[in-house]
This record gives sequence, structure tokens and C-alpha cells, in this order.
Amino acid sequence: MSHAFTVVVSLAFVLLACWHFWMALMPSTGRTGAVPTANGKPLFVPSVKATIAVGIVLILFAGLVAATGGMVSVGLPPGALAWLSYALAAGLLARAIGEFRYVGFFKRVRGSRFATLDTFFYSPLCLLLAAGVLLVALRRGA
Repeated sequence: MSHAFTVVVSLAFVLLACWHFWMALMPSTGRTGAVPTANGKPLFVPSVKATIAVGIVLILFAGLVAATGGMVSVGLPPGALAWLSYALAAGLLARAIGEFRYVGFFKRVRGSRFATLDTFFYSPLCLLLAAGVLLVALRRGA
């Protein structure tokens, strides 16, 4: 597997981070489909700070993948980076599977804009990212 694969997976996290930064700066009227809803009302309203925090965490995920893939050095042994990446992949897989009510492939509440986006975009993306992170970690080994 080439460094190009590591770059693609890292870049996906950077693009997701940029999307979250953009969402934090845009008016709240444009956020339809970004959070689960029940009876047409959002289950929660993410604050600007929380949305920026998610963007920062996504940048850290990109850095973890880049470090695990050997693209950057962060001073951690390859085995530690690989295990952190395994944990990230497990978290992404858990997100794709969901909590069985509002989020993930096995959600019961359907029919909202979020549910549609989650079924066809968010959950599959989490599954692909989980596979990508896992492949980068397996390549570096531990």
C-alpha cells in the first residue's frame, strides 16, 4: 500500500474538519440534516464551540492517520500509533452501526432529512473511513 492511500484517508478527515468549521461559521438555518430529529425537531442543537471542537478532533484524526502511515513524526512508537488507529477505526465502525434509534445503519427512526443523509452518506462514510484507518494501521503493524 502506498503513501497515497494514507494521504487520501487523512485528507478525508481534513475535509470533514473544514466542513465542520464552515458549519460553525454559517447561519444555523443551513444546518438541516446535520443532526438527528424527532417529530421534526432536532434532538440537540450543537453550539458553535462544539462544532469547532469536532473540527479540531477531526484534524487530530488526520494527524493520527498521517503519523501511523509514516507521513509525519509525532514522537510515538509505531505500535502505539497503530493501536490508537485501531481504536479510531473501532469508534468509526461503532458510529456506522449506530445506537439503533436515530443514528447508524440500524436506526429505527427514519424519514427525516438527517436519517436519509445518514443512511446514504454519513454511515457509509464512517464505514469507509474505519476500513481506511484499519488498513493504514495494519500496514504499519502492531
